[in-house]
Amino acid sequence: MINYYDNKPIFSYDSHRNNLMQVIDNMGIASGKAQALPNAITSFKRLQYSDHRLYVLKDAFANNMQGAVVGILKMGRKKLFVYDMLGKQHEMEPLCVLDFYVHESRQRHGYGKVLFEYMLQQEQVEPVHLAIDRPSPKFAGFLKKHYGLKDCIPQMNNFVVFHGFFRDRPESGAAVRGRSGGRLGRPPAHPQSPTKRR
Repeated sequence: MINYYDNKPIFSYDSHRNNLMQVIDNMGIASGKAQALPNAITSFKRLQYSDHRLYVLKDAFANNMQGAVVGILKMGRKKLFVYDMLGKQHEMEPLCVLDFYVHESRQRHGYGKVLFEYMLQQEQVEPVHLAIDRPSPKFAGFLKKHYGLKDCIPQMNNFVVFHGFFRDRPESGAAVRGRSGGRLGRPPAHPQSPTKRR
């Protein structure tokens, strides 16, 4: 079962607010640890005050039918400066994968693919059109295995884009303007016991 949360429904789930907050925070912490990050990049509070969307995958049959969250996937648009294959710089606001984590005990069981495919359907986006925030080696392997994404276009920020990123892009993620040359600065549930981004 996959649930979807953004800043709107969270406020309407008052009866489950505390449990939801714990689930999101704990999964965010587990994801951060798996990436060796100093701080979690996903939390209940961050989600409340952003336009990001969080997909949460739950195994309803775990824990004697009480269920357990096994994965999260956070999406959102970011203003980025992106180089194309010719070295031209584009100011864009593409859809980005901001956090992707499947619990270690559930990796290599197809849960990550189920979660990612659900997101693609809901967001109506092709994998090649996504910008990926600091993909781990595991996540890079996942993208190569399932979607054939392996050749990156070098960037000057933490985001990774693949060959084909600029081809047939939906208008919502098109460049605001392009620039030639120039140097880029950096763009301005109860989880099981806790790796990253599968």
